[in-house]
Amino acid sequence: MGISALTAIELIVSAVFGYLCGAIPFGLLLTKAAGLGDIRRIGSGNIGATNVLRTGNKKVAAFTLLCDALKGTAPVILMSMLYGKDAAIVAGLASFFGHLFPVWLRFKGGKGVATSVGVLFGLFWPLGIAFLAVWVIMAFLFRYSSLSALTASLLTPLWAYLYGEGDLVLPALILGVMIWITHRTNIARLLKGEEPKISLAKQT
Repeated sequence: MGISALTAIELIVSAVFGYLCGAIPFGLLLTKAAGLGDIRRIGSGNIGATNVLRTGNKKVAAFTLLCDALKGTAPVILMSMLYGKDAAIVAGLASFFGHLFPVWLRFKGGKGVATSVGVLFGLFWPLGIAFLAVWVIMAFLFRYSSLSALTASLLTPLWAYLYGEGDLVLPALILGVMIWITHRTNIARLLKGEEPKISLAKQT
């Protein structure tokens, strides 16, 4: 079996449905609904949960994080039920790219960490757990959110291989490479020692 075994209709449906799910800009929609303005004009201008947190509204940021993850999980599960695992992989990758390049926002989206985790949970939940475990450990040790995500995404293909999920190695690698690309400015700041650390102080 493989993606080539999918019919043209199955491939198109999986890709289009996944992309449209991923392209939903929850960060933008939720911040506007909460009266927080246009998230694209705040902080980094990113539509992800990290930038939403810069509004000071932790609840909206947490809900954005959840929704961005679920829009990766939902199409994976649905396409898996309809057409099988290969269709689920296509839908998951399409959702991820939809988040990165949403047609509604002139293809300027988020960095993809939450959505990639959602995709991993949908495809094989231990991979999602492994990603989160690495993220938490790195965040605890070094307090850099970006470094945590970069490390977790780098190791995910290895976990897929060790778990015996050979068909998920390439999808995990694609997710990881794109996360490194979307975090290129963070990488530059890390190398210069200018990347802000996770704040453990309570905000008032």
